[in-house]
Amino acid sequence: MSNTINAEEVALLRAELEMLMKERQSMLVVTGAAAGLIAELDSHDLPAGAVEAAELMAEGINALSEETLQDALNAVQAHIA
Repeated sequence: MSNTINAEEVALLRAELEMLMKERQSMLVVTGAAAGLIAELDSHDLPAGAVEAAELMAEGINALSEETLQDALNAVQAHIA
């Protein structure tokens, strides 16, 4: 019985981990695209509301670790290239 429970728990954890990894990949693509968009924006050409949103997005991107940001940029490059 104990082995069955452990096997079921392992299977559930594996499925959850796979789902989280897919979600992470999707979030890396969104983050990479956002970083590219922010890098290309000219804040002088944007309405005030858009500038505020861009600043908020930039703050979030800047809070990422360098490794995560690089993963995000790589994820987008793979889709763009």
